[in-house]
Amino acid sequence: MADLPARTEIGVTTGPIRGSRKIHVGRLQVAMRAIDLEPSSGEPPLNVYDTSGPYTDPAAVIDIAAGLPARRREWIVARGDVESYDGRETRPEDNGLSGPDRSAGVPQFPNVVKRPLRARAGANVSQMHYARRGIITPEMEYVATRENLGREMLREYARDGESFGAAIPDYVTPEFVRDEVARGRAIIPSNINHPESEPMAIGRNFLVKINANIG
Repeated sequence: MADLPARTEIGVTTGPIRGSRKIHVGRLQVAMRAIDLEPSSGEPPLNVYDTSGPYTDPAAVIDIAAGLPARRREWIVARGDVESYDGRETRPEDNGLSGPDRSAGVPQFPNVVKRPLRARAGANVSQMHYARRGIITPEMEYVATRENLGREMLREYARDGESFGAAIPDYVTPEFVRDEVARGRAIIPSNINHPESEPMAIGRNFLVKINANIG
């Protein structure tokens, strides 16, 4: 049998990205990135979509043994349609790695949630379900703020391109997000047991058109 590696020290790269800074916009503190342009240009910073999470926020305290802040948990619980239950213990086969304990020397995450959430009996906790009931969720509001990057600045310019059937408004409202999700033309990935995720939309009329897991 091959020798097992020593227990692996786990780390993660943190800190600001040179030439830019993390900013938070609006009531829901939507994460964006402000890129500082060449001073001689006389132009203000360019705000762009940012998916780096708290890792590039100098104000964030990163502890990979504790996990990421559960920023969406209050939104999820406030809807009143979930309940916690006793989750099962992690099994060796869950890791799918090598060695007698299937860990390959990687320590198990110490802060596993022992009581995950699930929908209450008869409830549906998907964003599509809320959208079709006419409910605008905080996740939809968050998406709308993200989608409006630069739109205010571009309102004065006429559109002259081919839409190819897309119907993107000059300004994205939470109601527009709700309507697109309700029609089945967009999705907002929002697993109730991943409250650390920052809401985003995938769809023809949004900044992200396609999602793929590669590798």
